[in-house]
Amino acid sequence: MARMAEHYQRPGWFTTNVFNRVVAALTRLGVSVYGSRVLEVKGRKSGEWRQTPVNLLRYQGAEYLVAPRGHTQWVKNLRASGQGRLRVGRRRQPFSAVELADDEKPPLLRAYLKKWKFEVGVFFGGVGPDSSDEDLLRVAQDHPIFRLTGT
Repeated sequence: MARMAEHYQRPGWFTTNVFNRVVAALTRLGVSVYGSRVLEVKGRKSGEWRQTPVNLLRYQGAEYLVAPRGHTQWVKNLRASGQGRLRVGRRRQPFSAVELADDEKPPLLRAYLKKWKFEVGVFFGGVGPDSSDEDLLRVAQDHPIFRLTGT
């Protein structure tokens, strides 16, 4: 049986060179932009700390990281290490991460899209916060989600 290619949507020039840099810089200065954090996770090959801006989702008393662009490098690094840090300003919060199964994702995807659809909705193939659980489950495999502990 052939393995399906992992879903990944590469960021465009504006996102890479302007948007992510501005959000990351503000977050490093201590200004969280609508829930933004700088994710720090060790590279699975290099062992060096890598940084990327992320949106931290708080849902029913727990914290989650959702990968709107799919199986990105930060996702692969977090899978390999199982831990990282979230940064706002000088404050770094270490965490452990557990990846969720697809059947656990629909309510989290709905909550994530409700808050950040304006920013990431284009990556979800027309699925939004008002979509059915079946539609959310259909795209779940393309969007890894990690539950964080210890933050």
